[in-house]
Amino acid sequence: MIDKLITEIEEKYNQLNEELSDPGVHNDRQHYAELAKAHSDLQPAYDLVRQYRGAEASMAEAEELLSGDGEVEPEMRDFLKEEIHNSRETIERLTEEIRVSMLEADPNDDKDVIIEIRGGAGGDEASLFAGELLRMYAKHAENKKFKTEILSSSPTGMGGFKEAIMEVAGKGAYSVFKYESGVHRVQRIPVTESGGRIHTSTATVAVLPEVEDVEVEIDPNDVRVDIFRSSGPGGQSVNTTDSAVRLTHEPTGLVVSMQDEKSQLQNKIAAMKVLRARLYEMKLAEQQKELADQRKSQVGTGDRSQKIRTYNFPQGRVTDHRVGLTLHKLDAVLQGDIEDFTAALAAQARAEQLKAGV
Repeated sequence: MIDKLITEIEEKYNQLNEELSDPGVHNDRQHYAELAKAHSDLQPAYDLVRQYRGAEASMAEAEELLSGDGEVEPEMRDFLKEEIHNSRETIERLTEEIRVSMLEADPNDDKDVIIEIRGGAGGDEASLFAGELLRMYAKHAENKKFKTEILSSSPTGMGGFKEAIMEVAGKGAYSVFKYESGVHRVQRIPVTESGGRIHTSTATVAVLPEVEDVEVEIDPNDVRVDIFRSSGPGGQSVNTTDSAVRLTHEPTGLVVSMQDEKSQLQNKIAAMKVLRARLYEMKLAEQQKELADQRKSQVGTGDRSQKIRTYNFPQGRVTDHRVGLTLHKLDAVLQGDIEDFTAALAAQARAEQLKAGV
């Protein structure tokens, strides 16, 4: 199996080299760009193949010397055996790395994302937890040198959020955050709890790849635009102009409201970003509905029994139930240190692809 894959990589790489060296190709900029990208994408796998071939050659040479007719001194015999052992280990490692390098990449991985966080079961405590998740993701994005922008938020009186929508911009943002979709559960004693009892609350997270106009076509005639006055907590007016915007996509019934920006135009632009992302996610969900092993875009009902991760304050631990990983560093995680979880989830996804023979 690996021999066939290695041969395919070598043949494809050589073919791309030949095509790129053809002077006629340079006259077609688009075709040349496509070939150059394919060559660049294949380069890491080809570099691994070269290492694999080198290890194969070293092992074959050592085996030949060891099994030759001539007398081999004890020191040289031990050296050759060690060389064979090391080469075999290198070949086993490279076999896995080559297979992983050829897995089909998620076409959304390099895209910006829109993260939607909503308080679930648990009332005010759920809203407070939603706010903590928002800050956790903002901090993780900052650590990754991504840019963040709050597109919309519905703050509560206690400092939490009923709902918050944040844009994270930067190459690879979706690949970093895509495994965060689902129900997050918190277990702790609320500040309003006088009896010292531990309560369980939830918040739901949806991570949507941000898409360009060309990827999702929205007919302007399908979108109803309503303009209204922005309001704050308790319904009080926060400005004197009708700048808030509500977009209703009539074919699907999707509704997006924005009121955080100062102008009607800015709110409309922000609302269109979110609407486009939600339509794209809906389109992906329809395409993948029959594939039970694919990540679902839905985050469930927010019920306490549905969970992907639990944040336990009394014990200072965080557990991701999908990979069975528990970390006893709750404070660090809430400060954006979620790298261990994202790495484990990405590794699991690769393992599932390999198992499926992708």
